[in-house]
Amino acid sequence: MDRRNFLWQSGGGLGGIALAAMLADESQAGSGLAEDDLGQGASLSALHHAPKAKRVVQLFMSGAASHIDLWDHKPFLEKHHGEKSDFGEKVELFQNGHGPWMKSPWKFQPYGECGKMLSDTIAPLGKHADDMAFVHNLVGKTGVHSQATYLQATGFQRPGFPGVGAWVSYALGSLNQNLPSFVVMPDKRGYASNGPKNWHSSFLPAEHQGTVVRPANKNPIPDLFPSYGDFITKKSSADAIELLGKLNRKHLKNRNEDSRLAARIKSYELAAGMQITAPEAFDFSKEPTHIMKLYGLDHGKSEFDKNINTTEEADYFGRKCLAARRLLERGSRFIQIWSGNDNSFPRRNWDSHENVGRDHGPLAMGMAIGASALIEDLKQRDMLKDTIVMWTTEFGRMPSSQGGTGRDHNPFVFTNWFCGGGIKGGTTFGESDQWGYKPLDRDNPTQVYDIHATLLHLLGINHEKLTVPHNGIQRRLTDVHGHIIKDIIA
Repeated sequence: MDRRNFLWQSGGGLGGIALAAMLADESQAGSGLAEDDLGQGASLSALHHAPKAKRVVQLFMSGAASHIDLWDHKPFLEKHHGEKSDFGEKVELFQNGHGPWMKSPWKFQPYGECGKMLSDTIAPLGKHADDMAFVHNLVGKTGVHSQATYLQATGFQRPGFPGVGAWVSYALGSLNQNLPSFVVMPDKRGYASNGPKNWHSSFLPAEHQGTVVRPANKNPIPDLFPSYGDFITKKSSADAIELLGKLNRKHLKNRNEDSRLAARIKSYELAAGMQITAPEAFDFSKEPTHIMKLYGLDHGKSEFDKNINTTEEADYFGRKCLAARRLLERGSRFIQIWSGNDNSFPRRNWDSHENVGRDHGPLAMGMAIGASALIEDLKQRDMLKDTIVMWTTEFGRMPSSQGGTGRDHNPFVFTNWFCGGGIKGGTTFGESDQWGYKPLDRDNPTQVYDIHATLLHLLGINHEKLTVPHNGIQRRLTDVHGHIIKDIIA
């Protein structure tokens, strides 16, 4: 009899599983962390090569953050600001964004020994310039938000494919059976384009899909605890779950090929463990004052101004970054943090068609405060060396203006960056052209497949060998493409 059935048939129900979760020999005493890099439920029997990292935080800017206003300094735009734009070729844009050249609303300054030029609106990240590696020649396939978001989040620009975090969870397994392996933190104001399809498990076992948590909410994980009262008691809740478990197992016997039932049973085990571990993981009350200040959480406000503002954005993003650090040190494998929701107005995302300065300013500074704090906090806890922090967005924005102060979509070139485990800090790979319109070397751009291949490589995974048969095809995260970006690996 396996552990799961023993726990259910012994009459312990949810309570029995919770007790077992506390005493599990699958976890180290006190920390809940596995002893090696492959966790419980890993599909790999061994890593393909020695890893440089074992966990990931992905920061995803929904709406398309402007590379030329944040990371990719363009003196040409400063010199020719207001002049008629001329790309020397026909340019088809999402909207009518063919206005004059437009310089960034912010100044750029050099940071670190590498002298990386960064915008003033992400200045808090400047202290980490020597730990970061920038990829400035990334190209997309479409200027449509939904398809472009799918491409960056799943490796394909149509629905039906697992999120990158699901692939990592599937390959490497869970480091702590009492916490989700793949955690997603959406923007407080709503989902990005495609919503949960960005982190779905698709044809991978369902247990690897992203688990949504909302650290800014009073209850970060909805329905983790029942609303006890006259009708529902702790005993009746445990009895109901025990009965449901028996019915599910009976149903599963004749349907072993369907991972959804096994995932549902496993979700009960996870929920039981999370009832023990999650409240503590999301309780910031014991964090020292200097840590709360570091993450921009020392403002003392319970309400914010109606207009988009830096204090509010720093609170939203910083709270998720602090929760990410706490989950990482407790064993979560992949954390995906989203900034911006889908097509809101007034803008609460990065889709700055109307006014880059108004929208990008608070969002970028709030993101930079949280991301900088996360990097610094991981470093001081000696966790950055084996944690990858990666930043992405679905595409960039045009160097020509739209409506005088906005920018249209630019899928032709944009920026990603990495920091942490196995990354050669203070480096830049690839360049965009003098305008930030397309790659300088148009014959050799970087694609999302290269980003994902590099990520998996750092985790000890050969992206060509991590495959799953689906509809007669050996599917993988990188499709049939992908090259490791060796220049940014230490």
